[in-house]
Amino acid sequence: MENYVVTISRQFGSLGRSIAAKLSELLEIEFYDRDIVEATANRLGQPVSVISREEENAGGLFFPRQYPLGMGLLSMQQEIFQVQENIIKDLTAKESCIIVGRCGNYILKDHPNSLHIYIYAPYEKRIQNCIDTLRMDLKTARRYIKEVDRARENYRKRYGGQQDSLLDGYDLLIDSSRFGVEGTAEMLAELVRKRIAVK
Repeated sequence: MENYVVTISRQFGSLGRSIAAKLSELLEIEFYDRDIVEATANRLGQPVSVISREEENAGGLFFPRQYPLGMGLLSMQQEIFQVQENIIKDLTAKESCIIVGRCGNYILKDHPNSLHIYIYAPYEKRIQNCIDTLRMDLKTARRYIKEVDRARENYRKRYGGQQDSLLDGYDLLIDSSRFGVEGTAEMLAELVRKRIAVK
């Protein structure tokens, strides 16, 4: 059977990462999220904290940095994205897997055996998830939803190609509040088994 890939993008507080973890368990394939950050840090010889910070700042101004191979000036964020793009392509060439975030749907848009998913939920439900699951207080939950959603949107606009809207580049958008973590993962697993894992 050919390798296949599922990419998952998500709103903050929609529990998209938890759904990816459950989907990984159901399909018996790996899911990659923070692992990509760690691999990027290793390839660039930087601490994980630096890579995480630069990812978060990707919606801000570019700060030039001398590219180590003498190819001129590139922003740190651009360098990180290029390394992560290579890591994601290496992973999906090697095995079937789930890629969480990092414009995986754009990077793998030409992958012949892929499914690109966006997970969202109503604002109040995301607030409740932040409080109940992520153990945040109300003020922190509101701040994180606002800031992380904005950062992810800026990241998508910068690195996600010529997409006119958030809806571009996905095969399926799903409201996780309707079905919960397990229910959403089970529906997605069934779809993957029927549509892409059988090729």
